[in-house]
Amino acid sequence: MDTIALRRFVVAAEELHFARAAKYLNIPRSSVIASVRELENELGTPLFDMNASTTTLTQAGRELLAAEQKKADATAASVQNRPQPAGGKAKASKGKGRAPAVKGQPRPGKRRQSR
Repeated sequence: MDTIALRRFVVAAEELHFARAAKYLNIPRSSVIASVRELENELGTPLFDMNASTTTLTQAGRELLAAEQKKADATAASVQNRPQPAGGKAKASKGKGRAPAVKGQPRPGKRRQSR
């Protein structure tokens, strides 16, 4: 299954509103609907009840949503429990800058070149 289509399905299923899901994902509403249709064709069963007055999930849609949320929770837990690598290399200051109070002022002992 396409991971992008699954992500779009999960957002649409959590919102239960295709326009809000599209706004959340920053994509057109038609792309969300097309992704859901693609998943429905791949699975061979409808995921949303389009005949209802409000957007509702079918039994297959609820099962897929639960499976995807469980998978996301397991992934988040494994990432959280992974040991973090030690800190990176410290950057030393090279001392090339001037203090902000004196920036733009001529350096003492330096004359401006004539043009």
